[in-house]
Amino acid sequence: MDDEISKAALKIINSAEEPLETKEVEEKVSKIVKDTTRTKLFYRLNNLRAEGQIKGKFIGPGKGVWIWWKKAVFEK
Repeated sequence: MDDEISKAALKIINSAEEPLETKEVEEKVSKIVKDTTRTKLFYRLNNLRAEGQIKGKFIGPGKGVWIWWKKAVFEK
């Protein structure tokens, strides 16, 4: 996780009090990192999820919506 988009997304998700949709993360990240596209962000979010740094889940029909939350939110 060396790039600015990943760092910004991780910071935003870890500071959120509730799960965020990809669109919400995109809006916040684009204020920090210019030239952020949904495609770039979604790729980074999936990498962070694969690395176990955040959690994510696909919800909704059709194109659907992904929600993202911090790793330890439901752990006891």
